[in-house]
Amino acid sequence: MQCFRRQPKRSVSEENILQEQSRRVAALNGMRLGLKDDKDLKFLLKGSQLLKVKSGSWRKERFYKLQEDCKTIWQESKKMLRSPESQIFSIEDIRDVRSGHKTEGMEKYAKDVPEYRCFSIIFKDQRKNLDLIASSEDDANHWISGLGKIIAHSNSMNQKQKLQHWIHTCLRKADKNKDNKMSLKELKNFLKEVNIEVDDYHAKKIFQHCDKSKTEALEDDEIEEFYKILTERKEIDNIFQKYSDAEGFMSCQNLVRFLYETQQEEDAVVAAPALIQRYEPNERAKRGNAMTKDGFLMYLLSDDGNIFNSSHRKVYQDMTQPLSHYLVSSSHNTYLMEDQLTGPSSTEAYIRALTKGCRCVELDCWDGPNSEPVIYHGYTLTSKILFSDVIKAIKNYAFKTSPYPVIISLENHCSVDQQKVMAQHMTTILQDMLLVAPVDGNKSQFPSPEQLKGKILVKGKKLSRQEDPAGTNGNNNLEAEDVSDEDEAAEMEDESVKTEIQQKGKKDTLKLAKELSDTVVYCKSVHFHGFEDPSHPRPFYEMSSFTESKALKLAQESGTSFIHHNIRHLSRIYPAGWRTDSSNYNPIDLWNVGCQIVALNFQTAGTEMDVYQGRFQDNGFSGYVLKPEFLRDEQTKFNPKSITEGTWGTKKKLLLKIISGQQLPKVNKSKNSIVDPKVTVEIHGVQQDNNKKQTKVIENNGFNPKWEEEFTFDIEIPALALVRFVVEDFDMSTKNDFIGQYTLPFTSLKQGYRHIHLLTKNGDPYSSSTLFVYINIQDCD
Repeated sequence: MQCFRRQPKRSVSEENILQEQSRRVAALNGMRLGLKDDKDLKFLLKGSQLLKVKSGSWRKERFYKLQEDCKTIWQESKKMLRSPESQIFSIEDIRDVRSGHKTEGMEKYAKDVPEYRCFSIIFKDQRKNLDLIASSEDDANHWISGLGKIIAHSNSMNQKQKLQHWIHTCLRKADKNKDNKMSLKELKNFLKEVNIEVDDYHAKKIFQHCDKSKTEALEDDEIEEFYKILTERKEIDNIFQKYSDAEGFMSCQNLVRFLYETQQEEDAVVAAPALIQRYEPNERAKRGNAMTKDGFLMYLLSDDGNIFNSSHRKVYQDMTQPLSHYLVSSSHNTYLMEDQLTGPSSTEAYIRALTKGCRCVELDCWDGPNSEPVIYHGYTLTSKILFSDVIKAIKNYAFKTSPYPVIISLENHCSVDQQKVMAQHMTTILQDMLLVAPVDGNKSQFPSPEQLKGKILVKGKKLSRQEDPAGTNGNNNLEAEDVSDEDEAAEMEDESVKTEIQQKGKKDTLKLAKELSDTVVYCKSVHFHGFEDPSHPRPFYEMSSFTESKALKLAQESGTSFIHHNIRHLSRIYPAGWRTDSSNYNPIDLWNVGCQIVALNFQTAGTEMDVYQGRFQDNGFSGYVLKPEFLRDEQTKFNPKSITEGTWGTKKKLLLKIISGQQLPKVNKSKNSIVDPKVTVEIHGVQQDNNKKQTKVIENNGFNPKWEEEFTFDIEIPALALVRFVVEDFDMSTKNDFIGQYTLPFTSLKQGYRHIHLLTKNGDPYSSSTLFVYINIQDCD
C-alpha cells in the first residue's frame, strides 16, 4: 500500500495570504494575455461543475478550473492514486472548442440536452475529445468564449512574451513554500524544470551574483536579474554589436545594411523602417528610427526572422493551370484514427485531415442497416460510421482551411439501392458545393483550382454507355450496369482478411447505379493498362489508382513516361497492403514523377508525414502546390533517376550553420531528466540530393544548447528538394527520443540568421522551442 505524507495544516491567515498571492499571480498572467478584468477569464479562474460525457451510461459531474498560470486547466478526478499531472491539461494542447452537438460523442450521447449547454474540447494530438455539459447557457458561454480568448491571445503573443510567461510559470512552480522568494535549492529545482542541468558550483555562482541583499533568497528585482542572465542570447548580441553604435542603437541605415548583406532581403530599404515600427519596444529608439538589442531579438524571433519565407504563407503560385498540374494534399482511408484492422473509424478523422489542408479524402462505402450506407475498412474489425455523417462533416469543414476544391475518392461496395442513397445524400447535403456538370463546358482538359474554388468533386466509377463524364449525361434510360470493381481492402496482407474474402466470395465486377455515376464529372476511375499511345490519347478525365510498389516500379523503369502521363491525367497512389499498422511510404519519389494524389495515412506521425506537411505548407497551406515547369512541359525529357543536362534550374550550394537551440521540451517528464540534444539536417529530393549530416551531442542542456557547427550540401534539383531539421535526445543504449522537427521546401528557405520554430511529433508548433541557424545559398559553377 502507498503511504502519503500528511502536509502540515496551514492557519486561516496563511491560507488567506496564499489565496491573495494566487489571485495576484492570476491577474498578472491575465494582463500578460491582454485579458485584464475579463469576465470570462474570471469565471474560468473560479471554476465550475461540468458534466463529463463518455457514453450513453457514463455522464458524471466533475469540477474544472483554469489554473493561476492562465495556461492549464485542472480537472477533478475520482480515480484512486491518480497523479496530479494527469489531472491537468494545457490550453496549448487544444485545437478547437466547439459549441453544441459538434462531435460524434455529443451527437450520440447528449441529444437530450439543449445544444446551448453543450460544448466539446478538441485536442491537437490523438487524445479523445472532451465532451462537456454546463449547468446553464451562461456557464457554457463563459467556457467557450473564455477558452477561445485565451487561445487567440496566447497565439498572438510574441516569442519574448511567451518565454517570459513560461519562465515565470516555472518560477512559481519551483517556489514550493509560495513565499515569492527563491532559495538556492528552489533555484536548482527551477533549472531542472526548464530543462538545464547546472552543477552546484555554477548554480551557487549565479545565485550569489543575483543575491544583492545577501539574504540567501532571491526576490523581486533579484529574480528579474536572474531571469535576464538566464535568457541572455550572446550569439545574437555579437551580431547586433557589429551593426550598432556605442549607445546600443542600430540605425535604420545599418539595419538596411544587415538586411541586404546578411539576410539577402532585396527590399531592405522599404523593410527596415517597417521592422523598427513593428518590433522595437523602446519608444525613444522608435522615434529615432533605430533598433535596440531587444527589438533586434524580437525581429529575429518573429515571422520576419523565420527560416520559412513569409510570402509563401499566402497563395502566390499561378492557380489557373489545369488541375493535373498540381500536387494535391491527399489522405488514405481518411476515416481511420489508428490502424487498418481493428481501430476506430470517425468523422473526427475527416475534420482533422481537412483542417490540416487535405484536399482529397477517401470513403470506403458498404451496405449498412436501415438502408443507410456505412464507411469502414472492409473485411476488418474497424468500427463503422454513417456515410451521411461523413458527408455532413466534409460539407462543414471542406473550405475552412483552403478555398480550393476537395475531391471525394469513393471506393464503392454498395448494392444499387444503397448507391442511390449515397447519391441522394451527396446531392441534398452538399447542394451547390457538389460539381455535377463541366465548368464552362470545358471538355478538353481539366479546369483549374481557381475555377473549382468552393467545389467538391467525386472520384469514382462511371457507366461506360453514358457519354463522357465531362459531357452531358448520355442515355437517361440506363439504370445500372456492371463495372470493374476496385477493392483496395482486399489487397491487405492479413490472414483474417484473406479468410473473410474467401468466405464472402469476391467478384471482379460491381453493378453501378446511374445516380451515383452521374456525380462523377472529372475523375473517372479506370484500371491502368499501360501508358497511352500519343496517336490515340485517352480522355483526360480517366484516372488510375496505383499501389505504392506499382507506382515506384513505374517511376524507376519509366520515369519520363510517367511524367508525361501525369501532365494530362491524375494519378492516385495508396499504401501497400502490408501496411496494416497504418505506416507510410516516402512520397518524394512519386512527386518527382508528377503524381498528384499521393495518399498517406494522416493519423500516423513520422518522417513521411513531416515531409508531406513540409511540402504543403507552401503556397498558403492551400493543399495545392504547382509542379515545376519541367514536370508540366509536354516536351520534357526529365527523369529523376537519370539526371542529364536540361532546364531543371540552377544547381545550388547550401551553406548551413546550426548555432543554438532555445527552450527544447523535456522528453521525459521526470524532474531530474534533462535532454542531451543533437540536430540532424536531412535533404529529401532526387536520389543525388538525398543526404543527412548531424551535430555533436550537447549533454544536459535543453534550455540553451550551443553547437556552432557548419555543413555544406550540394543541391542538383532545388525545385524538388525539401530540408528537414530534426532534434533528438541522444541515448547511448537505446533509440534516440524525438524532440522536435521542421521541414520546408528548399525554395522557401530564407537566407541569413533565422529561427526555426520546431513542431511536435504530430506537426503542431511548440510555443517557444526554436533553433537558431545561419543560411547561405550560392549558385554552383
